[in-house]
Amino acid sequence: MTEATATTSALERLSGLGVSIWLDDLSRRRIESGNLAGLVENQHVVGVTTNPSIFQAAIGSGEGYEEQLAGLAVRGVTVDEAVRMMTTADVRAAADVLRPVHEATGGRDGWVSIEVDPRLAHDTRATAAEARQLAWLVDRPNVMIKIPATRAGLPAITEAVGAGISVNVTLIFSLERYREVTDAYLAGLEKARAAGLDLSAIHSVASFFVSRVDSEIDKRLTLLGTTEALALKGRAALANARLAYAAYEEVFGAVDASTRPGERFAPLADAGANPQRPLWASTGVKDPAYKDTLYVDELVAPGTVNTMPEATLRATADHGAVTGDTVTGGYEQARADLTAVERLGISYDEVVRQLEDEGVAKFETAWQDLLNAVTKSLNDKGVDAE
Repeated sequence: MTEATATTSALERLSGLGVSIWLDDLSRRRIESGNLAGLVENQHVVGVTTNPSIFQAAIGSGEGYEEQLAGLAVRGVTVDEAVRMMTTADVRAAADVLRPVHEATGGRDGWVSIEVDPRLAHDTRATAAEARQLAWLVDRPNVMIKIPATRAGLPAITEAVGAGISVNVTLIFSLERYREVTDAYLAGLEKARAAGLDLSAIHSVASFFVSRVDSEIDKRLTLLGTTEALALKGRAALANARLAYAAYEEVFGAVDASTRPGERFAPLADAGANPQRPLWASTGVKDPAYKDTLYVDELVAPGTVNTMPEATLRATADHGAVTGDTVTGGYEQARADLTAVERLGISYDEVVRQLEDEGVAKFETAWQDLLNAVTKSLNDKGVDAE
């Protein structure tokens, strides 16, 4: 096997098994250097996701943003406007790179996601308004607006979808919240249908976070220290994701049509609606004891998206063990694993609630760090950024 063949074979198999490979990263340097286009052409990447932490790393470095920052400084814009002008410019450019994929797949892939201001995570009206604004600013048919799956985010998801906006629902940790997210999406489709919108043009993914679940539960298992507890390390996150996929099949039906869509989605599907695909997020392993492709190899299922940091993408290309569906046959074991964790006194509900709160807080911190960095850049150019 040649080096080139080895590099692409695992990713090609993954794609062939119905998993869409999206890159969890974006920067102006990545776009302008041709790196993103190269990943699309050679590494089966068919989408891009961003978040406040990604933009903080990209724009905070300053690389590639000097000219735009200078122009923004001359105009005397606020720091919030400057950040939005830079982030939407990057997403617009990336969407143009992915546009051929979007057209070739009939809208299934080729998406680039941009997140609403994380400071609005608990404000329904402001989140919905920001979703509309971002869709207008980027102005590309293949942009998805990321809305967090907080309690306040749920009705904002419905409003955005009802307005014909494609949505990436982020920061999902619990199975209960995931079901609420699917309900919010269905409610949005029903609103869109009542408004006479083309349902086939609306797409959505539900971003179910993976590695952070293991990080928190493994920490608690390690503190218990018993043989039974230690044997469960590295199993909770996969179990959680597999049961989310089981819930997906109940609502939207199996990809191979072995299970029909649920009663609520069936008439929407007949009207052209697309299922809300599960997206595995946070797929880079946090524990170096685990194989670096764990959350790729063990979450292969048709109709899913796996969004990977570039390190995970490269690792999968190099030595990923992509052998077939590793999800649909594991529901019984997944339930048993989560039950065993609960039996040891580790509260699933407490863990996922903590992870949601921490997830929102981390993105708020990253966004504030980004605002601070841009404020300094604007001030250095002689502008008082307010």
